[in-house]
Amino acid sequence: MFATTQRCTILLLLVFLTGCKEQTEQTQPVIENITESVYAPGVIKSNNQYQVHAKVSGLLIRVLVTEGDLVKKGDPLFVLSNESSRLNTENARLAADFAAMSMQNDRLNEMKVSLELAKQKMLSDSVLMSRQKGLWEQQIGSKLDLELKELAFSSSKTAWQTARFRYNELQKQLKFAASQSQKNLSISKTLESDFTVRSQADGRVYSILIENGEMVTPQIPLAVVGDAGNYNIELQVDEYDIVRIKAGQKVLMNLDSYKGEVFEAVVDKINPIMNEKSRTFVVEASFVRPPEVLFPNLTAEANILIRTKEQVLTIPRLYLTQDSFVMLGSKEKRKVKTGLKDYRKVEILSGLAAGDVIIMPSK
Repeated sequence: MFATTQRCTILLLLVFLTGCKEQTEQTQPVIENITESVYAPGVIKSNNQYQVHAKVSGLLIRVLVTEGDLVKKGDPLFVLSNESSRLNTENARLAADFAAMSMQNDRLNEMKVSLELAKQKMLSDSVLMSRQKGLWEQQIGSKLDLELKELAFSSSKTAWQTARFRYNELQKQLKFAASQSQKNLSISKTLESDFTVRSQADGRVYSILIENGEMVTPQIPLAVVGDAGNYNIELQVDEYDIVRIKAGQKVLMNLDSYKGEVFEAVVDKINPIMNEKSRTFVVEASFVRPPEVLFPNLTAEANILIRTKEQVLTIPRLYLTQDSFVMLGSKEKRKVKTGLKDYRKVEILSGLAAGDVIIMPSK
């Protein structure tokens, strides 16, 4: 009985192995179109999308927008607080007011009075000197009297010139101080205005990345803003494929949000610098017919079409081994010459005919 059971088991095993051999996958080359493409993952971006940053550091005390709001260029988005900046502006304003007042202050008026007195003294001494000259010409008076009058006039004239120079210098100093104070006030106001963060362009607020009460620095992004209805695609292309990409090439793309649908786009721009970490280049593309609803940062999988051939002989790529060999149905290994390849099939230029049977190579 045991021997009979053992023979039955062996027979069933042979039948199973025979059946497995008969189930070896096989196919034949077919004539169809093939397109060579470059695979590129990517994300959807709104046009002119950017991260909002503050120009200065400070405490966030007010968020003026919510996610989804439409904003115009220059609209305030956030308000920061910085007490030292406010005090600096106030000091600059006081200095400007004082400088403006100084243009009419007692010091300038006093200098003006001194200048006028020096002028009057010079004119008086000039008259006295002239009279003394007339008397001397008439042989009246002494030579010493004339010389004293001339000396007095020369001294008063020098005093007047000195007073006039000092008055002009004081005017220049006060004018410069007033102008400088106004400039400092303008600078302080500008710095103070930096504590209100404004939108750089028209668009939509897609994301707010910070909350009231948090400390802000110029390195911390506050929000994401971009165009309200215009989107493009940023694709990541491997460095080995980038030389094959050109503007105007067709792109076929799937979106995770639209399962089963294929969208067409066109390559617009190739950013010329490589990301050293990912070893990829950013390629920008635009939709030919965009989906009805889109959001920034949706993920996409795209194929950038390099070239297409029509009605060529192809086989599935899985049947190709060592990049240039196939296994015939007769177990004969044959070398073939290949052409275009996509992720599913490969063009056969020579080595196979349409009626040949090939089998899946063993792993």
